[in-house]
Amino acid sequence: MTAAPRQKLGVIFGGRSAEHEVSVTSARGVMRQADPQRFEVVPFGITRGGAWLTPAQTHARLAHVEAGSERSLGDDPGTGVFAYPEAVDALRQMDVIFPIVHGTTGEDGTLQGLLEMADLPYVGSGVAASATGMDKELMRAVFAAHAIPQTRYLALRDEEATDPSDDVLRRIEGELGYPCFVKPANGGSSVGVSRARSREDVGEALAGAAKFDRKVLVEAAVTGREVECAVLGNHDPQPSPLGEIRPSTEFYDYTAKYLDDSAALIVPAEVAPESAALVQTMALRAYRALDCAGLARVDFFLEPDGGVKCIEVNTLPGFTPISMYPRLWGEAGVSYTDLISRLVDLAFERYEEGRARG
Repeated sequence: MTAAPRQKLGVIFGGRSAEHEVSVTSARGVMRQADPQRFEVVPFGITRGGAWLTPAQTHARLAHVEAGSERSLGDDPGTGVFAYPEAVDALRQMDVIFPIVHGTTGEDGTLQGLLEMADLPYVGSGVAASATGMDKELMRAVFAAHAIPQTRYLALRDEEATDPSDDVLRRIEGELGYPCFVKPANGGSSVGVSRARSREDVGEALAGAAKFDRKVLVEAAVTGREVECAVLGNHDPQPSPLGEIRPSTEFYDYTAKYLDDSAALIVPAEVAPESAALVQTMALRAYRALDCAGLARVDFFLEPDGGVKCIEVNTLPGFTPISMYPRLWGEAGVSYTDLISRLVDLAFERYEEGRARG
């Protein structure tokens, strides 16, 4: 009996955002652990400058990463995807795509829109959910519309962030107080996020966040434990057991996440069953409110009185074998390899349903 041909799984990663190296690490995990009996994994790298690499070029760049001489795919400047016909032609030959470009121009709906136009099945949420999940101001508006509890916040734009007036500073102090957290509205992995304790701090924090986006979110500080829930599915999404993050610093920043491994990741989280059930219920509500598909990780503060505040929905969470999303599903009995296969199945399901609707 002749074995069925393997499916060509294109993995797109890298990109121009500050999360380039995180994306490379996630992609390497997927490439290593995808079921070799089912998939022929084909890598498509995007440099920091936005140049698209062919699979052969990507393999060559990855060899340097594997050897430890590089951490990125290079800085080659790009001139748009259509300037790379060989990469585009190779992409057209794929059966399904796992887009794992974190941050802007990756998980913000832009790459998803390209794949929709190319008529290619892909893992994860569609254009609208991806865009809303990336823009924290839009996400917070969806939370409000669906009665999902959240922290108090202000959204600032352009000069309000880069050169805040006394009126803006008074609003921050009057509506949020100190300490508060300042972050780019569009971004992830805690890039550009800082904690402000005073008026002197907040100006510097705003300027730092504004380097990454024209919109900046300022959030009231919350006392509580940071817990996360992974969600998997399309029409009938399922929540995972919870994980807890115990940072060694003031908050779970980029360094703690990816560089010094100082934060403790507790899986499963040591929380009361009723609190875990509440978080899982709210995670599903947030997932459905954004109209997510495939996967997402939903982050919360669990307050001392048992209440919860939703921090964000991450439609393309870190996907290294030790990242929280696959670890949580590992706790539920789903291996990293099986998780990749299930996500691909969900991608095909969503694609076929779309085609059936015409």
